[in-house]
Amino acid sequence: MGGLVRSACLTNYAEIARALGVDPLQQLRAVELNPNCLQQLDLKIPLEAVARLLENSARLAGVEDFGMRMAETRSLSNLGPLALLLRDEPSIRQALEAFRDYLYLHNEGLVMRIEEDNGVVVLREEQVTVGHMPVRQAMELSIAVTYRLLKCLLGQGWAPRAVCFSHSAPKDLAIYQRTFGAPVQFNSVVDGIVCRSADLDRPLPAADPQMSRYIHQYLQSIRQEARTALVEQVRQMIWMLLPSGRCSVEQVASHLGRDRRTLHRQLQREGESFSSLLDKVRGELALRHLENRERPLGDIAELLGFSALSAFSRWFSQRFACSPSAWRNRHPASVTGSESDR
Repeated sequence: MGGLVRSACLTNYAEIARALGVDPLQQLRAVELNPNCLQQLDLKIPLEAVARLLENSARLAGVEDFGMRMAETRSLSNLGPLALLLRDEPSIRQALEAFRDYLYLHNEGLVMRIEEDNGVVVLREEQVTVGHMPVRQAMELSIAVTYRLLKCLLGQGWAPRAVCFSHSAPKDLAIYQRTFGAPVQFNSVVDGIVCRSADLDRPLPAADPQMSRYIHQYLQSIRQEARTALVEQVRQMIWMLLPSGRCSVEQVASHLGRDRRTLHRQLQREGESFSSLLDKVRGELALRHLENRERPLGDIAELLGFSALSAFSRWFSQRFACSPSAWRNRHPASVTGSESDR
């Protein structure tokens, strides 16, 4: 997993680990994270190390909901500068759009897309990885934190229509039911939160437009200094658009404010092409989906943009020197902490 994340993402990690009989300092050392990141919330630490830390800790503790446990007591303050912005936007919709646009400052590998149709909104999130990296715990933590953000803005009486996870269901659903108070769907095609369009149109009574302008200017100045490289922007856009069936070079270029030729020329200068990046993302997503034994191969082929299972199988065999079924049979359900993750 490329990129960095604010060390505030590990709030409550040590307490949860100890309560489950896991030595937090030992686990931090195992993934080469400095223990100072537990006290200093604004350090930038590698996303890959955080993902490995959460997966390793869940495995050692013998639980499937480690990330959910970390999210239970999160507050807006954990988002640092982003928290300053959210309450001063005129509406929930504008607050979420600001959250989406500046999320990079908190977590460089997490991207959010707001998809809306016929009165229903899906707040979809993706943990963009480089290589084969299990992200179940990181994804559950991210979705639960976004839910707590919405709950804070919309009030304790609000509940989403559904919460979706692309991975398989855990054996114990208690914490999911307690946290979300809404149907939780596993083996979904997306990771995200489903709510009503009307929820996003609610005004924020405490909004301060002048303060919002100041904070936007401040965050914009930070974002200019930490702007994502073009190659990573294209990778993230492919991750978001691929499951929708609308992942063409024209669509990606349009989302990035360019035409096809300009994007091609700029990627070429970086030694990349749209097709090479698409192939890499497909490879990473294919392995992630194959780890979920409950997801049919035909569904995986469709999610990766292949017209038929046979086309997916041919592509996979050329890339990984075995069929999708053979890869799935050779690999355990979780490879957390193995050398293939490093």
